[in-house]
Amino acid sequence: MEFKNFNQKKSNSKIKKILNELLYNYSKKNDQLLLSLSKKYKYKFKFQNIKKYKKFKHYRIFGMGGSSLGAEAIYSFLSRKIRKSFSFVNNINLSLKQRNKNNQLNIIISKSGNTLETLTNLNYQKVKKNCLFITENRKSYLRTLALKLKSEIIEHNNFIGGRYSVLSETGMIPAFFMGLEPNNFKRLDNLISSNKFINILTNNVSSILSFHQKKKNNSIILNYDESSNNLFYWYQQLVAESLGKSSKGILPIISPVPKDNHSVMQLYLDGFKKNFFTFFYVMDKLPKKIDNNTLLSSHKYLRNKKVSDVLYSQFRATQNVFLKKKIPFRSFIIKKRDEKTLGELFAFFILETILLGKALKINPFNQPAVELIKTDTTKILKAI
Repeated sequence: MEFKNFNQKKSNSKIKKILNELLYNYSKKNDQLLLSLSKKYKYKFKFQNIKKYKKFKHYRIFGMGGSSLGAEAIYSFLSRKIRKSFSFVNNINLSLKQRNKNNQLNIIISKSGNTLETLTNLNYQKVKKNCLFITENRKSYLRTLALKLKSEIIEHNNFIGGRYSVLSETGMIPAFFMGLEPNNFKRLDNLISSNKFINILTNNVSSILSFHQKKKNNSIILNYDESSNNLFYWYQQLVAESLGKSSKGILPIISPVPKDNHSVMQLYLDGFKKNFFTFFYVMDKLPKKIDNNTLLSSHKYLRNKKVSDVLYSQFRATQNVFLKKKIPFRSFIIKKRDEKTLGELFAFFILETILLGKALKINPFNQPAVELIKTDTTKILKAI
């Protein structure tokens, strides 16, 4: 993976101090979240005991937010390596067809065990067999339902919030069923042993803090890889839910390009200056080429070019224009699409978010405002 930081130099001594405190707690094994990013993490189950579920051809995951987004990111980003079929029930969708097949495993994930949308979908879909539940070890609707259905329950680590749980049970059990190797995602120790990574991370966080102070609060992801859209939906929840507190926060916006060159790019280049950008490009070696036989003579420069050449040229050209206009951006160029790369991306964004939260003096691990909606929804349902 090749990373280019924002084109500005900011002092990162404050951020390094915060990072050192985090890593000290990690070294003492006091931080379950950071441990989950490493091979030192102790799961609440044994993979050997869930091998029996690999017999299924299709897997359907019920979950909201962090209970689903991490697994969706893994499935999309690494889809070319995966032979099993996965679907995700991640919203209330009344048009969704009931698909309770014998060769399908239902994986139901909810940290609290009381997520309203998840239990509603289970009821509406009439899910009664071939179930595996991942939830906290406490009394809840889903734990009670699992016991009633005589289904297996795997304990969700109660020290890891949903949006941070991708490399714990929540994401690694689906990854295991996808035929991937969970340990290959665990790259924290490799990353933090590199001074280059530490400098990249802390300089990056310092730059984002500088943008936040200047009211540049929109983090726009210019994504040149369709298979990474779900990765950035995961990132969107991580950043927005962790940092959007006390009138502070960063708004992550996913912008698929080059499609958005023909809609919002004009605003990005010449509109208000409240944005900073992330370019994301994957160097896939795909064989698809321009058909020379049907190419008009006016566009001979496209002869013998691959479709990926067109995409990469647009990626480079857009960066060149951003540089000329002095628009702040960083870039990720992914050279290999595998578990290690994706694990490094998960670790980078998680560390970045925690450091930003600590520097902004907000708690990056709760979501108090959203809880108000949950409480009010229950009141309304009881009243109607």
